[in-house]
Amino acid sequence: MVTVEQARLLGPAEIRELAARLGVAPTKKFGQNFLHDPNTIRRIVAAAELDPADVAVEVGPGLGSLTLGLLPAVSHVHAVEIDPPLAVALAATVAERAPGLTGRLTVHNGDAMRVTAAEFDPAPTALVANLPYNVAVPVVLHLLAELPGIRHGLVMVQKEVADRLTAPPGGRIYGVPSVKLAWYASSRQAGKVPPAVFWPVPNVDSGLVSFTRREPPRGDVAREEVFAVVDAAFAQRRKTLRAALAGWAGSAPAAEELLRAAGIDPATRGEQLDVHAFAALAAARSRVRGGQ
Repeated sequence: MVTVEQARLLGPAEIRELAARLGVAPTKKFGQNFLHDPNTIRRIVAAAELDPADVAVEVGPGLGSLTLGLLPAVSHVHAVEIDPPLAVALAATVAERAPGLTGRLTVHNGDAMRVTAAEFDPAPTALVANLPYNVAVPVVLHLLAELPGIRHGLVMVQKEVADRLTAPPGGRIYGVPSVKLAWYASSRQAGKVPPAVFWPVPNVDSGLVSFTRREPPRGDVAREEVFAVVDAAFAQRRKTLRAALAGWAGSAPAAEELLRAAGIDPATRGEQLDVHAFAALAAARSRVRGGQ
């Protein structure tokens, strides 16, 4: 079996030397913080619980730290990099530090928010990535929607974002990201990552989020309809759902009628509902519209 040690991982000195050689500096525009600790790479790969047959998609590979850790662990890695110089350099870095694994890598120079399933062959089965802080949530949601073959994954995000993605109903940090991820998958936190393992050093901790895809809560309502009511409910989260959903439903009385039809107290607030309740509410609206 191929092991991670068959790729020579990048440490702090190698990261800085490689960046200098390429004339690359981390940019805020792309939210770049390059991971440079081999032990953290090994930890991420282990926590991702990858199967040798998995096809991984990695977003924002940067200088290739995590890419080198992933290649020995899976059958193929699709690395999506928006920064053209880094996209061009990645294949050369892999050829230098993991020459026996170059055939497992496909580099996609583009925006992860715009990729489509047709661009990936073989189709991804796992998402493993150190995601740019500024786009982490929309990237995860887009890839889960666009790539239905992704069955599980592990993403590193800002710790505050990890808290929000995995929050249960009822708390103040539970919100739109929590509900929308729950539509696709069960999730949990898989550990904290300190700032010191990045260059440049961010001013916040990072968190690992592990997820496993599951069937949607309901099959009789479209995801878009559920997400529309979620967005409306949390746009004015201090209001009761009767008031917060007035625009979505057409009026406050109409919202109350739909809430009661879904078995939800109109005085409830959005943070008290789980994804199943939101799906029931969207389904109630679909039934009313269908009967018109």
